[in-house]
Amino acid sequence: MVTGGAGFLGSYLIEELKRRGAQDIFVPLIGDYDLVDRQSVHRLMADAKPDLVFHLAAQVGGIGANRQNPGRYMFSNAMMGLHVFEECRLARVKKLVAVGTICAYPKFTPVPFKEDDLWNGYPEETNAPYGIAKKMMLVLSQGYREQYGMNSVVLFPVNLYGPRDNFNPESSHVIPALIRKCVEAREAGRDEIVLWGDGSPTREFLYAADAAEGLVMAAAKYDASDPVNLGTGTEISIGDLAVLIAEQTGFRGRLRWDPSQPNGQPRRRLDVTRARERFGFVARTKFADGLRAPIDYFEEQHAKGAL
Repeated sequence: MVTGGAGFLGSYLIEELKRRGAQDIFVPLIGDYDLVDRQSVHRLMADAKPDLVFHLAAQVGGIGANRQNPGRYMFSNAMMGLHVFEECRLARVKKLVAVGTICAYPKFTPVPFKEDDLWNGYPEETNAPYGIAKKMMLVLSQGYREQYGMNSVVLFPVNLYGPRDNFNPESSHVIPALIRKCVEAREAGRDEIVLWGDGSPTREFLYAADAAEGLVMAAAKYDASDPVNLGTGTEISIGDLAVLIAEQTGFRGRLRWDPSQPNGQPRRRLDVTRARERFGFVARTKFADGLRAPIDYFEEQHAKGAL
């Protein structure tokens, strides 16, 4: 069973599971099962009868969406995690793979981010409620393993990108947001676009298909509740990213930064040693190669009026 299987990362995970021979994959849809509601999750487990559960479902967005919905994101994501863990325990699910978020790390985590630093400070303020709600699953995993012997793992992927991403300007993350802004400005003949912050923060990006491969490798080979990062171990500044996307989308105007808007976390780059050592995961896709795919995807969908 893949919660969030109809979403961005979920679509790649299902492709990877099928590639490896999985045939009976249950994807609960929000219209049928509300994971924030305990009885709905109980009914889901009875209907799906899963042996293996991937919990990807989340209510999430970029900096703007996090600022507008701190209470909702905290409550909804915390309750989903609590209900999924407890109902998996009661149903005696053989293994649960839960997906956390890089937003769980402290705001000023030493770079590269090591898993042992997860509790050494408060997350960056704009996404702290979401990050803390998702990090709670790590405590659940460790507590349930200790008390009930439940086999669960919690992985912390860095920022994801790729085709089929969320390009909604109200809730998208930085790469799809920049792609959309540049393409629409190019088409409208505008001579500048305004971007949040000052461009100095750095981010690390993991191609969604690589992340899906990491989840399946962990399901097959990793059986502990120590947190594990999924990433590439490389970073790029938001300023350099914006220039790169402008070049690849053909936008020739000015990039104007608005420092009155938040930058978010100053730097993000992961130590990816543990994933390599524990279950052999190494990201395949280089960023310069992977970035072309979501740009081409958006251009194609936008031309058809789908985005």
